[in-house]
Amino acid sequence: MSFETFINFSYIVASILFIFGLKMLSSAHTARKGNMVSALGMLIAIVATLLLKGIAFKWIVVGVLIGSAVGAVSSYMVPMTSMPEMVAIFNGFGGLASLLVGWADYHTQFGHVLNHPESFRFDTFTIVATYLTVLIGGVTFSGSVVAYLKLAEKFISGKPVLFKNQHLANGLLLFLLLALGAVYCIHPGSGYAYVALVLIVILSLILGVMSVIPIGGADMPVVISLLNSYSGMAATAAGFVLRNNVLIVAGSLVGASGIILTQIMCKAMNRSLSNVLFSGFGAATNAGKGVAYKGEAKAISAEDCYLILEAARSVAIVPGYGMAVAQAQHAVRELGELLMANGADVQYAIHPVAGRMPGHMNVLLAEANVPYEQLVVPEDVNPNMPAVDVAIVIGANDVVNPAAREDSSSPLYGMPIINVDQAKTCIVLKRSLAAGFAGVDNPLFFKENTRMLFGDAKATVQALVAEFKSK
Repeated sequence: MSFETFINFSYIVASILFIFGLKMLSSAHTARKGNMVSALGMLIAIVATLLLKGIAFKWIVVGVLIGSAVGAVSSYMVPMTSMPEMVAIFNGFGGLASLLVGWADYHTQFGHVLNHPESFRFDTFTIVATYLTVLIGGVTFSGSVVAYLKLAEKFISGKPVLFKNQHLANGLLLFLLLALGAVYCIHPGSGYAYVALVLIVILSLILGVMSVIPIGGADMPVVISLLNSYSGMAATAAGFVLRNNVLIVAGSLVGASGIILTQIMCKAMNRSLSNVLFSGFGAATNAGKGVAYKGEAKAISAEDCYLILEAARSVAIVPGYGMAVAQAQHAVRELGELLMANGADVQYAIHPVAGRMPGHMNVLLAEANVPYEQLVVPEDVNPNMPAVDVAIVIGANDVVNPAAREDSSSPLYGMPIINVDQAKTCIVLKRSLAAGFAGVDNPLFFKENTRMLFGDAKATVQALVAEFKSK
C-alpha cells in the first residue's frame, strides 16, 4: 500500500465514523457513544493529515497548546446557561478558520504568480471554491459574533435592530459581493482580483452583521442552526480548496444536518426559511403589535401549590430558559420523582425552540438524569392537555403564550405552542409578570385556571420538594 493510498484509506475510515457517529446522536441512549465515535474519526483524520509532507509542526504545536488551553478553561468556566452563546461563537470560529484557509491559499498562489508569471495555474473550480470559502466564512464569523453578543446581551440588545431600507441595504451588499466575485473569478491572477478578494472579506463580514442584527433574541435557536450549517458549508468549500476529502465530507455532514435542523426550528416557529435567509427574521410580521393584556394574576404560595400537586394524577412540566438561568434542572427532576412516587403520571413537554439553542432543554434535563422517555413534544402532549390535572411552567414564556392562537395582531400569532392554558390548572413559576425574550405580553398569567408562583425557579421548586418531603 502506497503512502498516498494509506492517507486516503484513513480519510475513508474517518468519514465512515463521522456518519455512524452522527446517526448515533439521534438517540439519547447512543448519543454519548456517537460523540466518542465521531471524535475517534476526527483523531484519525488529524493524524493522517499531519503525516502529509510540508506540514509546519512548530506552528501546529503552538496552535494545539493554545486551543487546548482555551478549550479546557472554557469547559470549566462557562456555565450551562451560557452554552447557547458558546455554541454560537464556536460556529463563528469555524467560519473564520475557513475564511483564513481560503485567504492563505489564494495569497500563496497569488504571490507565486507575481514572481513567476509563466507558472500561472489558477483553475476555475479552485477559484470559485476559494471565493465561496471566504464569502461564507466571513458571513458565518461576523454573524455568529453578533448572535453571541445578542444571547449574552453584551453591548447589544437581544431585540431586533431595524432601520429604514434595511432589506435594500442587504440586497446591495449581496449584489456587490456577487460582482466582486465575478471580477475575482474572471481575472484571478491580476491585481484587480487581489483587491476584489480584500473587499469580499470586508463586505462578507458586514453582511454577516447586517443579516443577524434584525433577528430577535427569542428566535436565536433558528439562527444558531443556520449559522452552524453555514460553518459546515464554508468547511466544505475549504476542503475543495485544499483538495482534502475528509474535510469535504465533514463539512457536508455539518452543513446538511444544520439545514435540516434549521427547517425543524422554522416549523416550530411557524417561519419560512426564506425569512431566515433574507433577514428581517424575528421582527413582528403582523401589522399590529398585540394588545395590552389586563387582569389580575392570582399568586399562590408553595404550600398551596403543594396541595394542588399532591392531588394531581397527571402533571406536565414545561421547562424554559428561566429554569436554565436558575440552574433548577436537578430540583425539577427531584420534584418529578416525588410526583411519580405520589402516583402521578409525569411528562416533560419540550418545545423545539425553548431556551436559546436547539435542544437546550433536552441537554439540561439529560444532565439532571431525567429519563428520556418522559420527554414529549408539543404535538404529542397538546391533544391530551385538557385531561392534564396540572401543567407546571418553569421559566418558559413565549412557547406557552396563548396569544399565538388567540390574537391575530400578536407577533407570535400562528406559532405552535404548548397549550398549557387548556390544562385543568396551570402553575407558572416566574420572577415577575414581565414579557419573555420576544418582548410580547402573555395573557396566560391572567387566565382563570392560572396560578403564579413568584420567585427564583430553583428556590420555588426546592420549596415544593421540601413540602412533599415534610408530609
